[in-house]
Amino acid sequence: MSDDLHLKTDNPDWGFFGAIRDDNVCPEEAWGLAMTTLTKETAYCAEDIRTFLDSRYGRHFADDVKNILYQEQPLYKAINAATKIWMGWTITRRIQNQVGIPVGLPYLTGIVGHAVIGVEAH
Repeated sequence: MSDDLHLKTDNPDWGFFGAIRDDNVCPEEAWGLAMTTLTKETAYCAEDIRTFLDSRYGRHFADDVKNILYQEQPLYKAINAATKIWMGWTITRRIQNQVGIPVGLPYLTGIVGHAVIGVEAH
């Protein structure tokens, strides 16, 4: 694993890290698994994945992971399953009109890019 994948959250109280730590899950373990999985699935760099996970979208992603954990799946399977769900959705015309992400792009890929652009714009 690249050292870049060891990036820590910049937002421990919110985003993915804050949401996942509310459960009976080691947030550091969940963070590491999410960083690795999302970097591989989206081809974004670790810094971009951290931006996504630290955003409100990362919190929503954590909610989906938690929903799968409630089905008594191990953490790595829950993160993989949530990733597949988010990659299976596509950007709709409505989302394109709201935020400018191209229609048809995998949702996860588009939302990671949107999170990064949002941070860079501020």
